[in-house]
Amino acid sequence: MKIIVLTGGLSTERDVSFKTGEMVAKALRENGHQVILLDVFMGYSDKKEDLTGIFDRAKEVSVKVEGIPEVAPDLAKVKAQRKDQSENFFGPNVIELCQMADIVFMALHGENGENGKLQAAFDLLGIRYTGSGYLSSALAMDKGMSKQLFADNGIPTPVGVSLKRGEKKDLAALGIDLPCVVKPCCGGSSIGVSIVRTQEEYEAALLEAFRWEDELVIEKYVEGREFSVGVIDYKALPVIEIAPVEGFYDYKNKYKAGSAVETCPADLPETVAGQMQRYAEQVARVLGLDTYSRSDFLLDKDNRIFCLEANTLPGMTPTSLLPQEAKAVGMDFNQLCEKLIEISLQKYS
Repeated sequence: MKIIVLTGGLSTERDVSFKTGEMVAKALRENGHQVILLDVFMGYSDKKEDLTGIFDRAKEVSVKVEGIPEVAPDLAKVKAQRKDQSENFFGPNVIELCQMADIVFMALHGENGENGKLQAAFDLLGIRYTGSGYLSSALAMDKGMSKQLFADNGIPTPVGVSLKRGEKKDLAALGIDLPCVVKPCCGGSSIGVSIVRTQEEYEAALLEAFRWEDELVIEKYVEGREFSVGVIDYKALPVIEIAPVEGFYDYKNKYKAGSAVETCPADLPETVAGQMQRYAEQVARVLGLDTYSRSDFLLDKDNRIFCLEANTLPGMTPTSLLPQEAKAVGMDFNQLCEKLIEISLQKYS
């Protein structure tokens, strides 16, 4: 097949997306496909091109990827590097190349990759892509909305509220006690997330989170072990535990090798692991995540499970969780990439 692996973009997870895209493109080439790794924002070339036969030069025209920095990218600098300086999110020749492909593998993370806008545009343009559709993507991306849907459907989640810029921020008025967690409503990779224990830390956390977005989620802090469960075609994979060497599972600990110890299958009582998997499958059904997803959980000292959020395009980097979970059931990375394409294409048959 002719496949575009779409990466980059303009989210705080831009650099992470490149690493996902690089690994996926490599795997799909090894599987025998013609694959172009394409930055959705920068595009290909800076002028109208004759794209005839371009998949025969796939590796030559693909983005070259470097490592993941320990800090989020400066998006103003990224925008300044685009040659045509257009306000269009799609870079030059992106739509044309995606329409030429048999399917687009979505290797994007964060805003305008996971929030449903790109999926909606592709639906209108008749472009086939991997992963969930526009509505389920939008619901999962909004942590405040998904938290409400979890609560309404019996999926346990930490008590929390949404807060928009300019609204009253007093914790007592919001019904939240310290310690608590402050995080951007639609961000990913734990960028802008803070665990706060004092009023001073709370004020600083608001400033940090509002750097990234105009709406936040503030929720009761749950002390416990961190877990994640991947779901493919509504079937849960084994539970994986994430134990950061220092602090919590933030941006640095997610993408710097050796910063976290990951155990799959997790060392859990069978009843607890099974319940966590059932919750992950329920999250997928409630949000309509019909191809694949990954849900994050906390487990407190009393073995109570709390669902934090769902990820519609889980990372596929060297330290990512979904590939490790798939490996635990005998599915290697190349097979996983092929499986995600197979399931996604079923929607269009």
